[in-house]
Amino acid sequence: MNAGKTIFSQVVERVPHWEFRRLAAVHDHADGRRQFSSWDHFLALAFAQMTFRESLRDIEACLSIQNSLAYHLGFRARVTRSTLARANEERHWRLFAALTHRLIDRARRLYQDEPNVLDLDAPIYAVDSSLIDLSLALCPWANWTGSDAAVKLHASLDLRGPLPAFVAVTPSDYADMVWLDELPIEPGSYYVMDRGYIDFRRLRRISEAGAFFVIRDRPDVKYYVTASRPVDRTTSLRSDQSIRLNGWDAPRHWPDLLRRVSIFDIEHSRRLAFWTNQWTLPAATIAELYRQRWQIELFFRWVKHGLRIRNFYGTSPNAVRVQLWSAISTYLAIAITRKQLGIRTNLTTFVQVLSVHALSKVPIQELFAKVDTSQVHFDTDNQLTFKEL
Repeated sequence: MNAGKTIFSQVVERVPHWEFRRLAAVHDHADGRRQFSSWDHFLALAFAQMTFRESLRDIEACLSIQNSLAYHLGFRARVTRSTLARANEERHWRLFAALTHRLIDRARRLYQDEPNVLDLDAPIYAVDSSLIDLSLALCPWANWTGSDAAVKLHASLDLRGPLPAFVAVTPSDYADMVWLDELPIEPGSYYVMDRGYIDFRRLRRISEAGAFFVIRDRPDVKYYVTASRPVDRTTSLRSDQSIRLNGWDAPRHWPDLLRRVSIFDIEHSRRLAFWTNQWTLPAATIAELYRQRWQIELFFRWVKHGLRIRNFYGTSPNAVRVQLWSAISTYLAIAITRKQLGIRTNLTTFVQVLSVHALSKVPIQELFAKVDTSQVHFDTDNQLTFKEL
């Protein structure tokens, strides 16, 4: 007897089937002629993510153990290793990328009421990239050093979630600064970046769009100080300066002044300096904005260890990208579920609990309900009593 929806089904229903079919009609023209539909394909990959399946054989074994199990999870076709492997090779990854960005838009709307860091009224984005390691023997197409293989995951992380606001998967040798050309810029927002993104022509694009950047300085870029403002040196602050670039090419792309804020990191005994086009915020706030960039490092660490991307189900460029995009989509569906149900448990714990109970038919809220057993009275009026003879 069906006693309700499984935990897996409750998460997947956050991905509207009609919207997915509309995306499939655009990115998978042969979907209607295939026995293994794009929806079944996504369900199989999402199931693998939620239940931490490590191989195609693992996925097939779990879904074929009972005939009714896959049906109640939403599958309409039998999932086999060969079918799933063929789908990973042939179905274009752009379908799953489009789904990811639809879920990103929905998740960000849900999380927009989350408190922002530093109580700023504008969105703050941490921008960075990370390499996803692959096997050179299995994926020679991803060779980038002669001895290593990888693809690069780029992300712009909205610190209110933290949730990705924009994601891209590129070859490993794709330069970070070049990716800035693809990054959508929101007027009034703050973009916090490491020195690998220093390209003044691209930073000027951010400034001209009405946004602000905070980026770590690069020692090989020449400049001179035009003005200095006093700072409280009892804190970590060391300077708040106006500078002008005087290198051979930088002034042509950035002829205006830049603000330079430097601090001394006592914990690691090092000096750090940041450049920004924001002139009104206190110097301490500029330094704190850059410190918040560590959240994207935690995000990449969680992606690599919390999602199933250590073992890949296929070795072709398309199969690798399909798995990466489906993993991020599943992560977003889980984040949407957590927010819509008003569950305050942190996302890492939330994912772990769902993975254990993915096949249970119980409302998700009950898994996280806190019951105060100290106030429970076990004596009831109809309980039998024993008398000593």
